[in-house]
Amino acid sequence: MKKIFLSLALAVICTLAASAQKFALIDMEYILKNVPSYEMANEQLNQLSQRWQKEVEAIAKESDQMYKQYLSDKVFLTEDQVKKREAEIVKKEQEATELRYKYFGPEGELYKKRQTLMKPIQDDIYNAVKKLSEERGYQAIFDRASSANIIYASPRIDVSNEVLAKLGYAN
Repeated sequence: MKKIFLSLALAVICTLAASAQKFALIDMEYILKNVPSYEMANEQLNQLSQRWQKEVEAIAKESDQMYKQYLSDKVFLTEDQVKKREAEIVKKEQEATELRYKYFGPEGELYKKRQTLMKPIQDDIYNAVKKLSEERGYQAIFDRASSANIIYASPRIDVSNEVLAKLGYAN
């Protein structure tokens, strides 16, 4: 009898403790789509990326043309000329590789530009979420866009529009 009573009391306490915690969801993709500065920054990054990609492709194409010309001329070249042409081709290929790494590498120009354009937007969203959390007493706010583990969530706990309102983009 005591065990049943203790188990029941423990179950009631756990239920009350669990219901006392407040949490909410946001949809980061939805929020970002409704922030105009994010769209402008994204467009600017796309234009830069395309311009740099064309530059890299032009050098790669040049090295490819040099190689094709080398193959067609190879039978007429001396040994020194062959080595010189091969060195020129390798140098051009390395130039394309280095330029690709400079622009698109892990610490490349595109990464740096993305950081300078996106970080302020992300910081604003984080601060708005934090402020909303403090005002409403949420212990946690989860991002449904990046969590594959959330199978279903009630739309009542989605505070994405409230975050947008805090940012000044009321829907």
